Amino acid sequence: MVRNKTAKIHRWKFVQAALMAGGLGLASPALAHTVTQSTDSMAMDPQAPAGMAGMGNMSAMMRPDAAPPTGVVGGMHPPEGVLMPVFSFMNMEMDGNRSGTQSLSTSDVLSQYMVAPLSMNMNMAMVGLMYGVTDDISVMAMLPYTNKSMKHQTRMGQTFKTRAQGFGDLKIIGGYDVYKSDGQVLELSLGLSLPTGSIDETDTTPAGPDQLLPYPMQLGSGTYDLLPGVTYTGQNADWSWGGQLGAVVRMGENDAGYTLGNVYSATVWGARRWNDQFSSSLRLVGDIVENIDGADARLNPAMVPTADPSLRGGEFLSVGIGVNYLVPGSGPLAGTRLGIEGVIPVYQDLDGPQLERDYAVSFAIRKAF
Repeated sequence: MVRNKTAKIHRWKFVQAALMAGGLGLASPALAHTVTQSTDSMAMDPQAPAGMAGMGNMSAMMRPDAAPPTGVVGGMHPPEGVLMPVFSFMNMEMDGNRSGTQSLSTSDVLSQYMVAPLSMNMNMAMVGLMYGVTDDISVMAMLPYTNKSMKHQTRMGQTFKTRAQGFGDLKIIGGYDVYKSDGQVLELSLGLSLPTGSIDETDTTPAGPDQLLPYPMQLGSGTYDLLPGVTYTGQNADWSWGGQLGAVVRMGENDAGYTLGNVYSATVWGARRWNDQFSSSLRLVGDIVENIDGADARLNPAMVPTADPSLRGGEFLSVGIGVNYLVPGSGPLAGTRLGIEGVIPVYQDLDGPQLERDYAVSFAIRKAF
């Protein structure tokens, strides 16, 4: 039942092909229109490191679909001199085990390990601050606070739950718009993730108190990580669309003797503006997660699959549906942008046994000053 393989280039080709097909489908309604309102339709993404920035003034924010879907990290940045605080919240649920594309029963996992993970819940609150250095350059800092819980079952039938919470890794990102024309923008971004999150979280288990928790229950990577990305976005009178390639590239080995696997992601989306306040979006997203290099000698990989560094990789294809709302009027809340998006996986190929993803829901609120 155990499937142990290293992520290879064919995985990336799989995601590229899938997203290219989806992207053509999403973009076609928008591309059928003449691009208009190339200045007044510009706005910014709450979670973005940078992106479709400042092709006008503050009126650029007055369109609900001007920002990409809430789950997209990248899109637009504030105009020159504008400061924008961001708060976002994400809930992700994982339930049941999988190896490759096949689901596994708890008894399947317990036939190989003393303990089987049953489910995992993660809540993450993110506080960010964006600033438009110029109309083409932005900087952003993001700090997450994460609460994780994982339910387990032993071979003896005992169930128990472990928990970890605290601040994660601080991310600082800069973005630069390299091309802008007729409502279309191409943005390059580069960031650095700082190892501020703990990799020494412990909890009580059947083995005793203060037991080191396995890799997915830790709060940080323990390494400095590069965050390169490229984002394309476009708009016309009623539609917006875009695509993004991004990665998390680990640098070096952490103090516990391992390096988390690199993460590669690609996404395409299309959005429809229904009126001056509401828009909806459809998104296709693919992720590749590589296995861990090295190992934490304090963990026993024969005890539970979450402690095995060779069982952390996988590839995912998911669909997201979102809604954006822009507060109207001229009061103190006018221009505040709210967004919500739900993401459901449609394909998972995991180096397992490994908990499979069920869904993720994200919410964001932001306001420029």
